[in-house]
Amino acid sequence: MPTRDARALGWQLPLALALATLAVVAIGPAVAAVPGVYLAATAPELTRFDLAHRRLPDRMTLPGIAVGVVALVVEALATGSVPWTPIVAAAVLTAVFLGLALAGGMGLGDVKLAAVIGLASPTSSIAVLAPLAAFLLGGVVSAVVLVRRGRDVRIPFGPFLLAGYAVALLAGPGISTP
Repeated sequence: MPTRDARALGWQLPLALALATLAVVAIGPAVAAVPGVYLAATAPELTRFDLAHRRLPDRMTLPGIAVGVVALVVEALATGSVPWTPIVAAAVLTAVFLGLALAGGMGLGDVKLAAVIGLASPTSSIAVLAPLAAFLLGGVVSAVVLVRRGRDVRIPFGPFLLAGYAVALLAGPGISTP
């Protein structure tokens, strides 16, 4: 009988590969895709862990911030221009999610994951659509859970943030922004 780790790897690895492919196709084979590939590699385990424990571990979110910052520095050095979109996206998403965390609506793991998603958003369409899709998906699921199980159920938001990022990658290149 396969161990729990082997069973998890059986679905996590193909999902991570599919998400990494999506990131590279949506963003392009560039340094800017590296944070998206990091998110793809960690998304299945982050989702599993958040659903099981209602938290996102620092050992998986903090390296994502480091990967995003290093990718920005490498891109700036290679192109000679600062990639402002992911910097602004990370700052805005971190501020919004920190405000929600201080109000009691999110955890600090969600704040760190939002920062990673911002750093992994090379276009404004991805930066805007990712959290929007996350809140829409989370709202629909929360409404269903509320009706079925009542108000005392806590729903982890990390899986919705990750799904929102995937939705943004799918739709982002087709959305034009001014």
